[in-house]
Amino acid sequence: MSSQAPPAMLRVQGVSKHFGGLHAVEKASFDVPQGLITSMIGPNGAGKTTLFNVISGLLPQTEGRITFKGTDITGWPPHRIVAAGMGRTFQSLEYFDNLNVVENVIASRFCRTGSSLLESILGLPRDWRERRNNRQVAEELLEWVGLQDRMYFMPTELSYGMQRRLEVARALATEPDMMMMDEPTAGLTQSIVEGLMELIGRLKEMGKTIFLIEHNMNVVMSISDKVVVMNFGEMLAEGSPAEVQANPEVVDAYLGVRV
Repeated sequence: MSSQAPPAMLRVQGVSKHFGGLHAVEKASFDVPQGLITSMIGPNGAGKTTLFNVISGLLPQTEGRITFKGTDITGWPPHRIVAAGMGRTFQSLEYFDNLNVVENVIASRFCRTGSSLLESILGLPRDWRERRNNRQVAEELLEWVGLQDRMYFMPTELSYGMQRRLEVARALATEPDMMMMDEPTAGLTQSIVEGLMELIGRLKEMGKTIFLIEHNMNVVMSISDKVVVMNFGEMLAEGSPAEVQANPEVVDAYLGVRV
């Protein structure tokens, strides 16, 4: 008896994004299964990051529908999508350069804070409780990603690999059900890539759904449960790593050699 496929955490239905006459994404449709690792691959300019930005609310879609955890989130602003449980790291590092490492993670807790501005100004009990909790969560996350000894460093004092780990901690601070990661291993040495792969595997063990863009095919084929392939803004293929590797269209358009 075959096991039942997990439900879709994210469903993209006929999503397009046009910039004038440029069709950056054209009628993309696929599911990201709950609790699994889904990787999106494709040549530079295939529309992967643009689609990520549409899904996370940073860009409005031209057409189509996006469903997250069974709720239509099409057109939602980014802060509402984050509050719904979608975390995100970026291809270019995003952090507050005037805050230290632990303060950066605390600042990312904004969507889980219920205190009003007045409560914060007056220092009322709920505000103090939230501040203590946010500090504790931030310290635990930094320990989890291996940055507990660098909590008081400025982000610019960290190595590139450590800055990537800070990105993960900041995204986890929003308490996401799904983590979207845009080229998390870009620019990293092999040893640091292996450490980040281990971190992603631990996220899956925690029950997180992972949706990532990645160019490192060794990473994609070793950690992914599902692979989605884009080419010139359109969906080219989707399936297991083995199915994608054996797809002649994918080989011709992207992989270049049958593996």
